[in-house]
Amino acid sequence: MRPVNLIPEGKQQGARKQLRTGPLAYIVVGALFAALLGVTALVVTGNQISDREAEIAQLTREDADEKARLAELSGYTSFHAASQQRVATVASLAASRFDWERVMRELTLVLPGDVWLTDLTGTASAEATVEGASGIALRSSVPGPALELSGCAAGQESVAGFVSALKEIDGVTRVGVQSSQIGDREIAEGATASGAASGGGTCQTQSFIAAFEIVVAFDAAPVPVTGAVE
Repeated sequence: MRPVNLIPEGKQQGARKQLRTGPLAYIVVGALFAALLGVTALVVTGNQISDREAEIAQLTREDADEKARLAELSGYTSFHAASQQRVATVASLAASRFDWERVMRELTLVLPGDVWLTDLTGTASAEATVEGASGIALRSSVPGPALELSGCAAGQESVAGFVSALKEIDGVTRVGVQSSQIGDREIAEGATASGAASGGGTCQTQSFIAAFEIVVAFDAAPVPVTGAVE
C-alpha cells in the first residue's frame, strides 16, 4: 500500500518551524565546552603545582638530611686532616734530619794543627738557639743548617787555610768569615796575665795570633719544619 499523509499541508510546515531553535543552542554548548576546558585546565594546573610543592618539600628534607650527615662526618674529616698533617710533618722532619755526626767527624779531619777552636755551635736553622753559645751575626743569613766556629789561628794565613779546608767538608756550600783580627802586643800580654790569674783565658795570647769567627753553611740541606736544634 502506498502511505498517505493525512495532516494538512499548513499544519506540516508549522511543525517543521517549531524544530528551528536558532544559534542560541550552539552558544550554550560552546559556553559549556569552554567552561569544561577551564575547569580541566585549573585541575591540571593545580595538580602540577601540588606535584612541584611535593618535590620541593622532598628536596628540602633531603638537603636537611645531607647537612645532618655532613655534620656527623665533620669530626672524621677533621681527624683525617690532622692525621695527614702529622704524617706530612713527620716526613718533613725525616727528610730534614742533618748528619751532624758525619760533619763533626770530617771537621776533626780537616782541622789544621795551627788552628784551635774556643766555641763550636751547630744549628739546623737560623731560628734555632743554643743556650750559652756566643752567636755570630752572619749565621742569620743562612736559613738551613750551619756551623758557627770561633777560635784562633797562627796568623791570617792559617785562617785562610782553615777556610779552604772547611770547604772540603761534604755538603758545605759556602764559608763566611765574620771577623779575623790579629791582636796587638798589649792586648796579648793583658790576656795572658788575665788567663793566668783566672785559670782560664782567651786563645789570643800572642800578638801574631788571629782570632776569627766563621760560619759554615750547608744550603743544600733541607730546612726543618721547626727551629729545634738537631
